Amino acid sequence: MTEQRIDLGLTTATTPAGGGCGDGCGCGHRAAAPGAAASIPSAAAPRELRVEGMTCDHCVRAVTEELNALEGVEVVDVDLRVGGASVVRIASTGAADAGALAAAIDEAGYTLTR
Repeated sequence: MTEQRIDLGLTTATTPAGGGCGDGCGCGHRAAAPGAAASIPSAAAPRELRVEGMTCDHCVRAVTEELNALEGVEVVDVDLRVGGASVVRIASTGAADAGALAAAIDEAGYTLTR
């Protein structure tokens, strides 16, 4: 299993060998602009999710975009794990609705696992 840490907006991310979006990626998801850098607010309630099916930077951006669209979500950080469940950490200004989080992951085209 290949493991890659992508710290959104704080470091320059690289694509897994042979991966990437556009020519040769094969992930099939729509292009999304990278999110703006943000720091985790001290009042944020952190939450950690496991998401399957993510293979590249584009996949990370797709999930990040959908989650950032939810009210109260302040920061989304993804630990990309190609071939396994990626870890998605969310900081929000309150208790993020589990149903809304699951729907956002599904809308991005990925599977939320336990």
